Amino acid sequence: MNYLLPFVLLLSLFSSNAQHQDKVDFIRADISIELITQEKKIDGSVKYEFEVLKDVDSLFLDAKNMKFSSVRLNGKNLSYSNDGKRIIFHKKIKKGKNYELNLSFTCKPRQTVYFLESEVTYPLSGILPDSSGPEQKGEKSVENSVSQIWTQGQGKYTSHWLPSFDNMEEKIEFDLAITVDVRFQVITNGNLISTSKKEDHLKKWSYDMQKPMSSYLLAFAIGDYDKQELTSRSGIPIENYYYPRDSQKVEPTYRYTKRIFDFMEKEIGFPYPWQNYKQIPVRDFLYAGMENTSATIFSDAYVIDSTAFIDKNYVNVNAHELAHQWFGNLVTEKDGNHHWLHEGFATYYALLVEKEIFGDDHFYWKLYESLLELQGLADRGEGQSLLDPKASSLVFYQKGAWALHMLKERIGEIAFKKGIVSYLKKYEFKNVTVSNFLNEMEIASNTDLSEFKKNWLENTEIPFHIAKKS
Repeated sequence: MNYLLPFVLLLSLFSSNAQHQDKVDFIRADISIELITQEKKIDGSVKYEFEVLKDVDSLFLDAKNMKFSSVRLNGKNLSYSNDGKRIIFHKKIKKGKNYELNLSFTCKPRQTVYFLESEVTYPLSGILPDSSGPEQKGEKSVENSVSQIWTQGQGKYTSHWLPSFDNMEEKIEFDLAITVDVRFQVITNGNLISTSKKEDHLKKWSYDMQKPMSSYLLAFAIGDYDKQELTSRSGIPIENYYYPRDSQKVEPTYRYTKRIFDFMEKEIGFPYPWQNYKQIPVRDFLYAGMENTSATIFSDAYVIDSTAFIDKNYVNVNAHELAHQWFGNLVTEKDGNHHWLHEGFATYYALLVEKEIFGDDHFYWKLYESLLELQGLADRGEGQSLLDPKASSLVFYQKGAWALHMLKERIGEIAFKKGIVSYLKKYEFKNVTVSNFLNEMEIASNTDLSEFKKNWLENTEIPFHIAKKS
């Protein structure tokens, strides 16, 4: 997630309240939902496939304010309790077996799914264009009609529209089918495998994911879109979406996208881990951008023309959210104590992209600017450790990026890149801690990094003079 909008970091997103069910391994989910736009309501069903690692007498899914019409385990009705936050299943389930859990549900999400309205006009019912009378002729009425729908599940909020898992440690291969009014286009995680008409006014869009991810990275955007199609040097399809009226803004908005993608794969040294990559602008977004797996959603305030590109462009956000596809999506923090492994890394690689595109002077000025901000924070007595789950966005993003710049300087670029690749290979599709990362870097560099950890991760101050000399 990018911090560039002022209200972006809600610390409650990283609450440790979410519980991990370590005796049960959920593997796949087939989801089908229909959005009833007039009521801002979702009707849905989901089939989970899971394996039991140890005997259990209950299991649960996080489910906020949902009603369930059917709950079945391996085809049989299953008793459950529903407290408005979770649905809990009370049944002894044996180790070593595979199970199917099927649920049918309905909900009106209070958050996470946002139905955006626009005013539309239409002729008054029953009045012909040539009707007589001053009050009737040419008269219009206005109604609120949903024109765009998008989700923001960062942290633990997908459970407001899908019975799922607030804990980031449960990684699942999600396949999602969405039915909505035929006038809309649907974009979500993975590959679009089919579309089909259900009724005269409804269309079903079916998407397939091939690798597991945390629930908070499941997302969709629905609206009126066209798209620009690119292909990375490595053959990954890239789809850049835009509103039809913004066709002249496509080039400046998505300028350098292929170059960013190709640079990121080369610099990280590890192939892009998902089937494709999509970027979708939406109205009134809560953040600058959000790195949903294979489908970044971002604020349409970044949809700009060539003149505006000089003052405000999408390059940094573009690179930041792409970097998260590795750091956050492929390897995911165990909990908020390790949030640096997401935001510090995305900020670090985004700045390297800017160096590649805009040059060394730009790069070093941005580094120095962030150093002054961090020193100002320390001077006010507000400095924080990178291991503090309640640290500010400035600390997680900018101090986190500085820590990586200094780590590379400490162990050398060759060892640094070797350690990054080893870290990604070892923990792909898994959850990680800061210690996991540091251990891989120590092995790659044959260096004791305890002093680095003390100075840059545990320290609430910023080692200003050391950084300034680098």
